[in-house]
Amino acid sequence: MIRRTLILLLASLLLCAGAGQAQAAGYRYWSFWERDGGHWVYATQGPSLARPSDGDVQGFRFAVSEDSANAARPRGTADFATICAKTPAQDGRKRVALVLDFGTPADAPDGETPPAARTACARVSPDATTAEALAAVAEPLRYDTNALLCAIAGYPEKGCGEQVSQKRTPEHSRPTAERKSPSDDGPSLGLVAGIAVVVLLGGAAIWQVRRRG
Repeated sequence: MIRRTLILLLASLLLCAGAGQAQAAGYRYWSFWERDGGHWVYATQGPSLARPSDGDVQGFRFAVSEDSANAARPRGTADFATICAKTPAQDGRKRVALVLDFGTPADAPDGETPPAARTACARVSPDATTAEALAAVAEPLRYDTNALLCAIAGYPEKGCGEQVSQKRTPEHSRPTAERKSPSDDGPSLGLVAGIAVVVLLGGAAIWQVRRRG
C-alpha cells in the first residue's frame, strides 16, 4: 500500500512538471529590432515613431513569443553595406537597411505559409520613420485600429497579435546562445526537490515497516 501511494505521488509530480514545461502562453506578432554592431536589440519605439539614420540596419521578425525578453530575433547576418550595395546614395535622401524575417511554419497562422526571409534597402527622405521606410519596400502593410503592425508584404493575411498556446522550443525558450534557463536541459528545481521528498518519505516508511516487523 505504501509503495503504491509513493508511485502515484511521484507520477503526479512528473506529469505536472511536464505539463508546465510543454506549454506557455504567447502572442503571434511582428517584433521590431535594431542592429547594434553585430547584435539585434529590441526596439524601444514602434516603427511609426522611430526615425532611423542613414546607414542604420533594422529588422522585423514574425513569431510567437511570450514577451520582448523571449522574442525571436531576425535571422541572418547581412550588414548595411551588403543590403544596400545596389542602392547608391543620393543627395537629400537616406538609406535604411531592412531585414524581413517571416518566421517559421510552426509560428504561421493556420492555413498560411511564411515567405522566405529577405532584405531590402529603403531610400527615403531624411525625416522618414521606419514605418515609412518599410512601406517603401514591403507593401502591402496592414495595421489594426491601435496602429499595431499586423502584416508585412501581405503576411499574414489575417490575425494581429492574437494570444496562442505554444510548445516551448529552443528558439522560444532560448532565443540567443547567451540566454539559457535551468529548465532547458533537464528537470526543474521544483521537480528534483519533489522527487527527493518522495524518496525520503519512501525510505522512512520502509524503515518504519521493517522496525515494526
